[in-house]
Amino acid sequence: MGFVSNIKEEIRVVRERDPAIHSNMEVFLYPSFKVMFYYRLAHKLYLKKRYFLARWISQKGVRKTGIEIHPGAKIGKGFFIDHGNGVIIGETTVIGDNVTLYQGVTLGGTGKEQGKRHPTVGNNVMISTGAKVLGSFKIGDNSKIGAGSVVLEEVPPNSTVVGVPGRVVKRDNMSLPQEELDQTHLPDPVREDIMLLQRANAELTNRLLDLERELKIQNRITSVFEKNKEAKDESI
Repeated sequence: MGFVSNIKEEIRVVRERDPAIHSNMEVFLYPSFKVMFYYRLAHKLYLKKRYFLARWISQKGVRKTGIEIHPGAKIGKGFFIDHGNGVIIGETTVIGDNVTLYQGVTLGGTGKEQGKRHPTVGNNVMISTGAKVLGSFKIGDNSKIGAGSVVLEEVPPNSTVVGVPGRVVKRDNMSLPQEELDQTHLPDPVREDIMLLQRANAELTNRLLDLERELKIQNRITSVFEKNKEAKDESI
């Protein structure tokens, strides 16, 4: 894809996924657009093993946008970073097509690996605000990572992951269209666990109340029986 084609594609992607953009000219001010310009140039130099110059250009992009994409990372088509300040993408990261990242996302390593150290992100994946994906595993196609999640192991395709550490809370084996990938309609496993505990507590409370009522009835019957017995003994 040529230079002009890249610009047209970036304009299309940004306008398609950010309703705050009202004209093509605004896209040129957008951090995601700027950082991808620096990334493409730096990545070409990186592939030619001109590592210092690649990193120098990459760091210029960081200073201007607050987004750090290592020039060695591999990024597919339709990539979009919304309000990207604080986004970090490591050297051996591989990103598929139509991936959306939000501010504060880290695609990093654990600091203990050699070679492939960073995640592989599949197609049509959304990673929400502040999520951290750390390690050399794969995020399956059509998956969603909830805001603030910390993902430390592989995510199957068509999954929703939330929590710290992240866990799969939804997997329906159905493809999720890009327009359905949002940050709000996500399960809340902590809330669900609390609701289960509340229901269990209510059931135990009701059972205790039933036992108390049964005990009171038994005590009354015993009391009446003992009174009748005493009255019989007196009459004798």
